[in-house]
Formats: sequence, structure tokens, C-alpha cells
Amino acid sequence: MAAAVAGTALPSSAARAGDAPGAPGTDPGYAGADKLGFGTSRDAQSPVWFTLGRGGAADLYYPNLSTPASRQLQVVVTDGAGFVQRLSDVPTRTEPVDPKTPSYRQVSTGQGWEATATYVTDPARPSVVVDLQVRSLDGKPLQTYVLHEPTLTKDGSDDRSRTEGATLVASDRSAASALRATPAFTETSSGYLGASDGWTDLSRHKRLTAHHPEAGAGHVGQVGRLPVDGVGTSHAVLTLGYGKHASEAVATAEETERTGFEAAARAYGEGWHRYADSLTPPDALTDEHQKNVYWSSTAMLAASEDKQNPGAFIASPSMPWAFRNDPEMAPESGPYHLVWPRDLYQHATALLSAGDRAAAERALDYLWSVQQPDGHLPQNTETSGEPFWTKVQLDQTAFPIVLAWQLGRTDQATMDGVRKAAEFIVGFEHEGHPAPYTEQERWENHSGYSPGTIASTIAGLVCAADLLERSGDHETAQRYLAVADEWAAKVDGWTATANGPHSPQPYYLRLTKDGNPNQGTTYNPGDNYPEDVDQRTQVDPSFLELVRLGVKRPDDPVVVNSLRVVDEVLGEQTPAGQHWHRFTSDGYGEREDGADWNIGHGRTYGRLWPLFAGERGEYELMAGQPGMAAERLRSMAATANEGLLLPEQVWDNRAPAADGEPAPGTPNRSATPLAWTHAQYVRLVTSMAAGAPVETPSVVADRYTR
Repeated sequence: MAAAVAGTALPSSAARAGDAPGAPGTDPGYAGADKLGFGTSRDAQSPVWFTLGRGGAADLYYPNLSTPASRQLQVVVTDGAGFVQRLSDVPTRTEPVDPKTPSYRQVSTGQGWEATATYVTDPARPSVVVDLQVRSLDGKPLQTYVLHEPTLTKDGSDDRSRTEGATLVASDRSAASALRATPAFTETSSGYLGASDGWTDLSRHKRLTAHHPEAGAGHVGQVGRLPVDGVGTSHAVLTLGYGKHASEAVATAEETERTGFEAAARAYGEGWHRYADSLTPPDALTDEHQKNVYWSSTAMLAASEDKQNPGAFIASPSMPWAFRNDPEMAPESGPYHLVWPRDLYQHATALLSAGDRAAAERALDYLWSVQQPDGHLPQNTETSGEPFWTKVQLDQTAFPIVLAWQLGRTDQATMDGVRKAAEFIVGFEHEGHPAPYTEQERWENHSGYSPGTIASTIAGLVCAADLLERSGDHETAQRYLAVADEWAAKVDGWTATANGPHSPQPYYLRLTKDGNPNQGTTYNPGDNYPEDVDQRTQVDPSFLELVRLGVKRPDDPVVVNSLRVVDEVLGEQTPAGQHWHRFTSDGYGEREDGADWNIGHGRTYGRLWPLFAGERGEYELMAGQPGMAAERLRSMAATANEGLLLPEQVWDNRAPAADGEPAPGTPNRSATPLAWTHAQYVRLVTSMAAGAPVETPSVVADRYTR
């Protein structure tokens, strides 16, 4: 056993301590979804990603973006007797190193101390590298520790931890991690979470009293003491390497350690700056903050692509609310770090507009690779392509066709995919209703006739027809156009009510359950809403897809009246500008007191979605109102957090505020960053430069609105 701890200054009792007590440990779930940083290198040989919480790395992914491999990596500072504080316990500010590079500096200020941690990954291998400075503010010596909680293979219940020399090693059946420090740890311990882990020991005793050499299998935590007292010694570098097995992880960490933080950070930054230089700069923007959010958005979108599965861009590297800690709701750590065809379409169109055509091509190739035998696209998939949830959403089958048209793709694989997708759309039937009735609309929890979904299917069929005409299949193209024309003529009759409570003039509904918008059909909107609602009361902004995709003119009377209704029913003014709720009666958000969303645990309230400001801005460009579009961009940029990341939602004017916090218009605890929000921001920037929405397929607009 002595050989196993060579290079560490462990007490002799460690060799006799044996396995730590308290097996198997408690499962604390994952960190909150409101991330302040998200980073990875541009290099495929480094399949590791980090996110930052409010004081340290939280949720690290390896070897792909569907697999969280660590819960947290953070620092603890104590005086050994009077106080003990994690970085997440004290005020911390997050600063992007520069907007074009997803590298961040976090500065934490505690009781007589200040710590600065800078995060990158090693472009040459799967290691996260942290440059750490700890400074005593009152001249008194400190003790500094590092905590790491592995969740290898996204299942923390079977991890094993041990000390090998100067390295803290964790492993399970198919992956491993190795945590090292320069200068090396002087004390280490492995324990079971909630019983014998390092934080449990430190929080009780203000210093490390147990030095268990190993723990597992179970929910384990690792701790290492740094020879950093903030007075004589203030600097250390942490390296967390991953591998398929322990020896590979250790070798990875050692190689990165030899490279050094400065060299790794320099290569990391150079890779991202080369990427930024290949993109279209936002020269039309004069506001520096808006420019910074643009560059942060392009980096976030690019970083969201899996390195083992090119073209697989995830929705968000986060697990909001119950998705982080309820195994019944999310037995595999949640759906946001999956690939959703709808979100991937947003990714691809944004990056295409920014100048990264290759990313859009990879996205389309991935979509065809996961297309199901009957032609539809899965609701979502693991980055490997394995379907996860299985509901049919017709817009997710239509959007790949539109993307294929935008890319001008007529290769055989694409045309096969287009035909299969279009045939599925025209032949689909659910609950006795033929298409464009969908099993789920874009908010994922209801079937019916949705104006947004219908817009996407019309656009998909028209784009499919144009691609087929180019390949000489005139007969099939005409059949698709006939269906698209029929649906375009009927969309108002299916989805626009003339006798609803919000206006005496027709307006679009969120959806109808029966294709009769003047009928008071009731349904429960879901997400903990306590009663059924009349479908005529339910509106959402999704009807703008009809305009943006070229099916309706921006001055269409029903569109214009629907905007007035949506503004009245769903819009709110905040310090970050005007933003909108998702739909009437939306419950996808926190409880009234700010507690987490979950199903069946009390009423919850959906908040405001910044992406709607971007959609409205695209509409206003089409309506000849570029000044209003610029205002929408300002509103979106105003919701960015200090790490320049854009959220899924921001607090509304019913925020559970105390002393003004949280303020309306600031990010809540929804998924942050959300790729869809970043994609919408990028696309609005490029659309403003072009003078019109870059996403609109001209072949659809030429047919219906020009």
C-alpha cells in the first residue's frame, strides 16, 4: 500500500484505513442548469467538454456530449479551524477570456481570501486544465483543497476511486478519470458522497481528518490538498484527464501536465480564433456587447457538436430542474444533451448564415443517418444516433428537407432522405386525423393542428418538390405541391378562430385538437396546469413560422391581429426589453416560490423565452421595420449572463424576488446555454445584415407571397 501512495504526504494511518465507510453513498444529482461557461477545444482528438457553475466546473462531458462524466470539479479554502468555503459558496464573477474563445476566468472572494481559476481544455487530448491562484487577503495562511465527483459513463452509482501515487483515479466498466496537480497533492482521500467524501469531512472539521485510499463501487467523491497557503505559495495547475481505462486516463493527465497550462491555453485560443476568422464578422453591429454575444454564440454553437459523431449538435449541455435529480423523470441524466432535429435545424441555419457551411452539411448528413425506416426523424437521439424519446413531430421531419434545399443538396443520399421524409409527412395519420395533424407540435406535449407545424410541412413539401424537379421527377414534385397548396389554403380554417375571447377578429391558436378553431374543445395544457382549457383561449407565437418560411405575407390580416393578441396575452416588458411566454397557461418553469419544475409536484409557471424576440425581429425585417428588429437584438443580448451565454428562459414579472433579486429579464434556472437561443441570435444578426431573414426558402415565398 505504501507504493500506492508514493509522492504524497499521507498519514501512516491511511495505509490501514481500507475502503472508506458509508457505501454506496448518496446520489446528489447534477448541478443546476444555469451555466456561466461552456467550453471545449476545436480539435477532435480532445473529446472533453466543461461547463461552469457559480464557482467551479460543474458537469463535464466525456467521451461524447451525451455522457456527463463528472458532476463537479471545484476548490475549497479553509483556515483549518474557523471557516471552510467552497468557491460555489462565496461571491464569484465569471469573465470570458475573450468573446471568440470559450475560455473563462472565475474570481471568487471569500472570508479573507480570493481565488482566480481559468479553464481550458487541452487541444491534444481529453483533459480539462485549470490555472488556479489563491491569495490570502489578511496575510494568514490558508489550506486549499480540490473536490472532484466522477459520474463516469453517466452513472455515478458504480464508480471506484483510489489514490495512485500523486493522482486521484476513478474508474467504472468503460471509462476512467485521473486528477493531478502541479505542485502535487500533499493529502488525498476517496469516500462515499454524503458519508465519507472530502467535502463531508472538511465541512465538519475545517480540515481533512480522514485519508481513505479507496472507495467504491458507488457514488464517490475525491479530495486532494494543494500545497497552496495563499501567502508563500499561491499558484497551482489542476489537470483532469479522461480515458477508456485508468492507465489511459493517468497517461493523458500526465501528458497534459507536461504540456503545461500556458501552452495548452495558447493552442486552445489559437484554434478558436482560426475558427472565428473563418466566419462572417458582425460588422453591421456598433454595440460592443452585441458583437461579443455574437462571437460567444458562434462559439457555443460550434462547441455543441459531438466529436465522435460529426453533425450531432446537442440542445444544451445542461440538466434543468427535475432533469438533474429525478431518476424517474430522467433516468439517463436528462434530454437536453441529446440531439433534437428541430434544434439541429436551428443550429445548422445559424452556422450556415455565419459562414460555416461545412457544419450545416455535417448536420444534414447526421439527420439522414438517424432517419427512421418509415421516413420520419426521431424526436431526439443520443449523439450516437440511438433514438431516445419516440413521439412524432412533423416539423422535425420537415426541417431536414428545408435544410437540404437551403444547401442545394441533390446527392443520392439526400434525395433518398427527402423522398422518405416527404412521403411520411403526406401519409401521416394520428388519432384519426390525417396530416398535417401532428402527434406533437414544437412544444412537445400536445397533438393537433398547429400553425407552426403546418408551416414547416408546407415549406418542406415545396422544397422537396423543387429538389425533385431538379432531379427530373416532375410527377412526384407536382403531387407534393398539390398537398402543400391544399394545406396552405386550409391552415386558417384549421387554426385561426373567429370567435375566441381575445379578439373579435380571427387570430391563430396554439393548436386545435379537432381542426375546428371556432369550437370550444377543451384539453389540459400539461406541465402541472390544474384544469382543462378552451382551445380558443390558447395562443403562442409559433404562427410566425408561416411568415418566416414564406407561406404568409407579413401584412396578412390574421397574422397582424395574432401579433396584437400574442403581445397582450403573452408579452411582458422587462428591464431587458419585451419578451414573451411560450403559450397561454404554460407551466414549464419554476414554481411560484422559485422551486424547481417537476411533474406532479405542484403548480409551475413558464417564464419568458428570449428566442421569441429573435423570431419577432425576423418578422419585422420582413415587414420593413429594421429599427424594431434592431431593438429585438438588443433585448436578446440583454439576457446574456456574465459568461455571455443565452438562456432558454428569463424571469418574468412574477419572479419570486427578494431585495430585487432575481430581476425580471435575467436568466432563471432553465437550460443555459440553449443552442436554439444562440442560433436565433446569430441568425437575426446575419438577417439584419442581409436586410431579410436568411432562413426563408425563396421557393416557398415565390409560390405563396410574392
